[in-house]
Amino acid sequence: MNDFSVNAVALNVAVWLACGVSIGWWYASRDWRKMRAPGLITRLRNLDQRSLYERVLHVHYWKDLLPEAGTWFGGMSKRRLPRRSDGGLERFAAESLRAERVHWALLLVVPLVMTWSRGWWIPIHVSFGIAVNAPCIVVARYNRLRIALLS
Repeated sequence: MNDFSVNAVALNVAVWLACGVSIGWWYASRDWRKMRAPGLITRLRNLDQRSLYERVLHVHYWKDLLPEAGTWFGGMSKRRLPRRSDGGLERFAAESLRAERVHWALLLVVPLVMTWSRGWWIPIHVSFGIAVNAPCIVVARYNRLRIALLS
């Protein structure tokens, strides 16, 4: 069987879409107040310096080009800060942490699809997972760092 058969393409696209929607919905259904505490992977570290994000990665130039899916399942858009009555900076930080968690979880789809993928599918899945999720993780961390520096 050809590695790029129509069935393989359909299966892989369906799994990525289903996992993306499911993970996004699951996180969006959680109260933002429960998203405030970072975990082992999502905590900001000494490496997280504003200069890294701005001078090396130039995040402030391209972050607004990314799609904003935070509102798809009732969450909050991170395009602008919420009003103080809606939680203000605290909520924005929590929503940014939620976005980061979503994209870390989506990276777990790579090992899932690799259980049946062979040949050229493996680098395609790895490349796709990183290309789609890494920029979103970077922006979420950058936003959280900016808020932390204001505190």
